[in-house]
Amino acid sequence: MSAAVFDTGALIGFERNERRVVAIVARAVHHREPLFLPAGVVAQAWRDGSRQPRLARLLGSPLCEVVVLDDRRARAVGQLCGVTNTADVVDASVALAARERGARVITSDPDDLRSLDPHLDIVAV
Repeated sequence: MSAAVFDTGALIGFERNERRVVAIVARAVHHREPLFLPAGVVAQAWRDGSRQPRLARLLGSPLCEVVVLDDRRARAVGQLCGVTNTADVVDASVALAARERGARVITSDPDDLRSLDPHLDIVAV
């Protein structure tokens, strides 16, 4: 599969042990393929690490990288929202992270991601 960027729905699916998402993560671990989680995605999914052990382990994995939302990226995300006439900055950060890394997007909401960038390689879960 190569590198993948998760949106919030996919990350929640992993936490809920949804078979398809778990299989994607297992394959990434087996092949040592990086998983990218934009910071906003983590913020939307994270509630209590003591009650989210699967998510805590994933975030602690050396294959998992949280993509920061610094000033440069925040402006690029805002610009993408402006160009596409959308408002969801977390979805835009997912699209931007995938675009920058040439990675697939693992998402529970493919239509929103396609509206941000129709050229993204999207895996709907």
